[in-house]
Amino acid sequence: MLSKQIPFTQEQLLKIADSYPTPFYIYDKAGIITNAKRLISAFKPLPSYMQYFAVKACPNPHILNLLVREGFGLDCSSLTELILAERMGLKGETIMFTSNNTSMEEFREARALRAIINLDDITHIACLEETAGLPENICVRYNPGNLKQGDRFIGTPTEAKFGMRRDQVFEAYETLRRKGVKRFGLHTMVASNELDPNYFVETTRILFQLALEVKKQLGITLEYINIGGGIGIPYHPDQHPMDLTLLGQGITSLHLKMLSPEGLGKLKIYSEFGRLVTGPFGYLVTRVQHIKDTYKKFVGVDATMADLMRPALYGAYHHISVMGKEEQPHDHIYDITGSLCENNDKLAINRPLPEIELGDILVVHDTGAHGHAMGFNYNGKLRSAELLLCENGSVELIRRAETVDDYFNTLDFESIP
Repeated sequence: MLSKQIPFTQEQLLKIADSYPTPFYIYDKAGIITNAKRLISAFKPLPSYMQYFAVKACPNPHILNLLVREGFGLDCSSLTELILAERMGLKGETIMFTSNNTSMEEFREARALRAIINLDDITHIACLEETAGLPENICVRYNPGNLKQGDRFIGTPTEAKFGMRRDQVFEAYETLRRKGVKRFGLHTMVASNELDPNYFVETTRILFQLALEVKKQLGITLEYINIGGGIGIPYHPDQHPMDLTLLGQGITSLHLKMLSPEGLGKLKIYSEFGRLVTGPFGYLVTRVQHIKDTYKKFVGVDATMADLMRPALYGAYHHISVMGKEEQPHDHIYDITGSLCENNDKLAINRPLPEIELGDILVVHDTGAHGHAMGFNYNGKLRSAELLLCENGSVELIRRAETVDDYFNTLDFESIP
């Protein structure tokens, strides 16, 4: 029987649930910090390596602060994420702004913070210049098209809305140089939740080759390459995490073989991993409130896809533990459902689990990235609290649960005739 580790006991969790009603998210502080150190160590041989945490994965300032203290920068993709970084005291090149279909207001804020702007489209050069002026340092996002296979999350590169064609990349660099830009970077991201290190080594090889061609054809020496994000985590208990040391060695070897002989030995390597860093260390905790037996057995919990939409959106698998019954036979088949008026409001379908009873607490694993962040308010559901499990076993409230007043505060009842 395959299982996953849990950083708290049933007794601990029951005490936590006495203070913080379910559903709630809880994050393992020690796990996140240890994992962040492991990532930095794996890429340390690379020159001036910098990891920008993808804020969209887990946009809580308490979590972000843990990572910033480990030397991470922040990768932002929207105005609000930029303001979040600003409120945390970050500015300059500790912020990478990677957006698409970018608004003028977002460009202005990124320029005001002196963030590295990662341009998604060649037409954005004129938009940025007219809106806020071109910075000295700018990055260009590349879409490799048929050179790479995508996945079901991001899509085939030729169908993806992100990045520029190869010819547009060259045109963008020429235009930017002519307009006074002095420092240049290159970025791509063509996969999500990929566990094969060779995929990323090959992607890096494509970027290195393009950097060499840019130097040869345009005389522009890139300062840095952002290999993007997209490293997956073992959602299924029989999967294994990516070997980061192997990945780091593969990219370092490419750097030495391809770049150093061509005078690009100082080219910096950046990344923007999100899921990899926090995903395995977040848990959605929910309580069973109904059990229904019709054409199949449904376990109704107090969480919904408004709390975790990945299963409904992607058909994604999240392992589920029934607290106190981890060692019991998984000999019952259930759909784990929420209470939304949508039939895809299910956290699991046809899932073998121990026999479940009213009041049981379920722990949904690997929700530390793209979990709470993707929540919504359909059917008037309120966003849940976020908690931080500290090394000494104590718990900190790092985001309170929404209230009914929060939900109604944006509505104007006074003007109703």
